[in-house]
Amino acid sequence: MLWIAVASGKGGTGKTTVAVNLALAIEEDVQFLDCDVEGANAHIFLRPQINSVRPVGVLSPRIDIDRCNGCGKCADACRFSALVKVKNRIKVIPNLCHGCGGCQLVCPTGALVLESRRVGAVSEGFAGEMAFASGELDVGQALSVPIIRELKALAGGRDHTIIDCPPGTSCPVVEAVQGCDRCLMVTEPTPFGLHDLKIMTKVLDRMGIPAAIIINRDRGPYRPLEEFCERSGIPVLLRIPFDRRIAELYSRGEVLVDNYPGFRESMVQLFEEVRA
Repeated sequence: MLWIAVASGKGGTGKTTVAVNLALAIEEDVQFLDCDVEGANAHIFLRPQINSVRPVGVLSPRIDIDRCNGCGKCADACRFSALVKVKNRIKVIPNLCHGCGGCQLVCPTGALVLESRRVGAVSEGFAGEMAFASGELDVGQALSVPIIRELKALAGGRDHTIIDCPPGTSCPVVEAVQGCDRCLMVTEPTPFGLHDLKIMTKVLDRMGIPAAIIINRDRGPYRPLEEFCERSGIPVLLRIPFDRRIAELYSRGEVLVDNYPGFRESMVQLFEEVRA
């Protein structure tokens, strides 16, 4: 069983394009997880039939004012500042709470009650024969990691899992990439693309996950990027050309493996190199 994460140091590099087309090109048992829960859009291209939607929640404290003595031990213990002491009263800031339960453990009077607070939802279904799942963070919520964790818990029983990661290099990305066999880093030949690629490379190196690079919107050698790839020893497995036809297909929600000459063959070759 092979888990492949498709990530990028920044948004807009084309990681969803790569993830979707790679999943469609694999003629084996595949599951697709859209873990970009703040901006999931793989469904636009895969057009899955959704069979179930269920909420995702985190534990959040409620103060029993009749039992609280205002000692502030819970606020002192909270590393996320989700509990604050104001004039001998404890105030809960729900959006900062990570649901660890530490506040309840240190409360001497049992005044803290942990209740489930919804932060988003996960959807499950099928895109043809491909198992599909995606997550969505509720408006106004800040915790993506619990939703990504729920999505990854759904994986299993399939030959291969493709994970479309969130952009950036923060906690949601780390959660999405954790445990994967290989990570494909999609970048673009620009100063911003190179800058964020370097950061993503450090993250994967720290996590011990093998990486490879895909250059999107390739317009010929961009020397700083080429030099970085040579110095780092990270292989460049695919270069996607800077082509107006690709942008037009993307804007219409059409997949490249079915509509752009040679792209399916490129994705199949990419997969063979990843699992070699």
